[in-house]
Amino acid sequence: MSDRPVPVGALLRAAAPDRLPEVIAEHLRRHFAVDHAEVLVTDLTLRRLVPLTGPPEPDSDPGALRCLASQRPGTETDITGRARLHLPIACWGERLGVLRVELPARPEPEQADELHVIADELAVALRAADRITDRYRRAQCLERPTMAAELQWDLLPGRSLGDERFQLAGLLEPAYDVRGDHFDWSLLGDRLTITVLNGAGDGMESALLTATAVNAMRNARRCGSDLVEQAELASDALHSRYGGSLHAATLLLEVDLISGWVDAVDAGSPHCLVGRAGAIDQVRLEQQLPLGMFGEARYEIERFRLEPGDRLLVVSDGVHAAAPGGGTTFGESALLTALRRTRLQPAGEAVGTVMRSLREFHKGHEPEDDAVTVCLDWRR
Repeated sequence: MSDRPVPVGALLRAAAPDRLPEVIAEHLRRHFAVDHAEVLVTDLTLRRLVPLTGPPEPDSDPGALRCLASQRPGTETDITGRARLHLPIACWGERLGVLRVELPARPEPEQADELHVIADELAVALRAADRITDRYRRAQCLERPTMAAELQWDLLPGRSLGDERFQLAGLLEPAYDVRGDHFDWSLLGDRLTITVLNGAGDGMESALLTATAVNAMRNARRCGSDLVEQAELASDALHSRYGGSLHAATLLLEVDLISGWVDAVDAGSPHCLVGRAGAIDQVRLEQQLPLGMFGEARYEIERFRLEPGDRLLVVSDGVHAAAPGGGTTFGESALLTALRRTRLQPAGEAVGTVMRSLREFHKGHEPEDDAVTVCLDWRR
């Protein structure tokens, strides 16, 4: 291994934003004697990985999929001693993909650590570059999203977030045809704000309604407003635009990551559940008016408290009220079973488990509504 005069972070910042995979591959070949390197990104469903070089088809490498799920590096060797290393590409808890590296032999611990740092640097660069090139988004889309879905995915803050205090993840479905369901979050110091929305209507109409509500709440939040002011500004904006004919059912939460206290404004249909010591219970909040239903609506904050190790889940009515064929709802029967399956899974895998269970519950019926699941693990 030769000296590396240019730190990989500086190398990536100097590269064209659409050439990051090639720059990383060349760096690894020159300085780590790597035979082959491939950057794989997640598709919109977070169930598949897609290589950035070659045909845009899902990669079936089980080692890469395990790495994505566990967020831990993995090394495999064949009978000749050649090694294949999988490294998670993640930034601030956001799972972006996997870096696959093929080497003549299993790397020494120091070299493996250096490769892990390179994957981390690549994650930051990919996150920044995603806004100024379509290359990575094109690879993620294995189908063509609807216009409404395009708007919703571009509006998201990400699909996961975390540090030593918490892990947070969210998922939208159907990924390529999501409409008014959405989630948003923001971290500032020890305060974590989470919102889950279900905009009324269909198609672009629903997506534009939700986009108006999300941006109104962001505007208030970024000016230092509390949850009540966020809800009221969004409600006024929607009522001014739609006159009460359309509204957005919304749950607003602000979590104190030190004490575990949660401020909540329940303005509609999303349900909040807490998993604690093997039990799962719904947080019973007083449901207030959906955003935009009436002019000059006023909202109040309620409070509940998390304990260290708790898992908080928020599901839209596309999850808890799903009733394919008009039968029993998912929330009445299968939701708790699905949540129990997630007990040992990290938040990023837990939202996928809930959504898989929801798809199985439909048993071939076309979903009548889009769906959101958000999961927060509070560690303190």
